[in-house]
Amino acid sequence: QVQLVESGGGSVQSGGSLRLSCAASGNDESSFSMGWFRQAPGKEREWVSCITSDGKTKYTDSAKGRFTISQDSAKNTLYLQMNSLEPGDAAMYYCALDTSPGPCSTYHGYYNVWGQGTQVTVSS
Repeated sequence: QVQLVESGGGSVQSGGSLRLSCAASGNDESSFSMGWFRQAPGKEREWVSCITSDGKTKYTDSAKGRFTISQDSAKNTLYLQMNSLEPGDAAMYYCALDTSPGPCSTYHGYYNVWGQGTQVTVSS
């Protein structure tokens, strides 16, 4: 069974950067897409970005130009480089495994394995 463990969250000032990591272990997940979601207190879980096994990426509009998703297959690790962080980016960030066929999904229901989350705080 695949397990996902996020790291890299923290507290930064507005305009700062963080790089989140998601280490995967267990069964071979390299043929699946993976994604990042976030959830702020009192809000629904929001899709941020995803990447297919062959490197195709998608981003939510607020992340375009500021966030970069990538993966290191040799290390079984997913990354999210976040630059120009804003207070609105503050949330718990989760990585997840998308086992649905086709392009990576923006819908959380297609993601079957989730990490425990890593907290991102952005102060103005």
